[in-house]
Amino acid sequence: MEKKLIVFTDSGDTIIDEGTEVRDENGIVIHAQTIPQAAETMAEIHRRGYLIAMVADGEEKSFENVYIENGLGYIFKTRTISEIVGVQKPAREMFEDAMEKNGLTEEDKKRIVMVGNNVKKDIAGANRFGITSILLDWSPRYDMEPKNPDEKADYIIHKPEELLPLLEKLNNQL
Repeated sequence: MEKKLIVFTDSGDTIIDEGTEVRDENGIVIHAQTIPQAAETMAEIHRRGYLIAMVADGEEKSFENVYIENGLGYIFKTRTISEIVGVQKPAREMFEDAMEKNGLTEEDKKRIVMVGNNVKKDIAGANRFGITSILLDWSPRYDMEPKNPDEKADYIIHKPEELLPLLEKLNNQL
């Protein structure tokens, strides 16, 4: 059964562990592992009928490589990638692209959550765009302290497996 809640998600240090990335001479990621429990969690979210849209900064080929390698490419209904859109988060064009690709309207914003690891990009972008923000503060690579109200997440989780119960709770509130 399709869920009401829609999941926009970042990739690096949200699903893929950036610390395991191996890049080629052109800077394209050719190998990377997932964060512990991220693959299982995202597969289950997909299995339960949530629409999942990637909204991520990076190169299309990098995402293609790591999601093929980790067997997770199928979970995304659409992919919004900064290399293609021409801007990076927190630019609203990234979120507008994801909405357009999924046939979503302004009215649907109340049903969308953005999951990410970066308060300056994912959280601020989601908050300014008017969608619910969820911070995965797993990564040691980023400052998780909000510097202004835009960077304050609506929800904070500490590991990927905490996402599913939160999504179920939010979906049931719709």
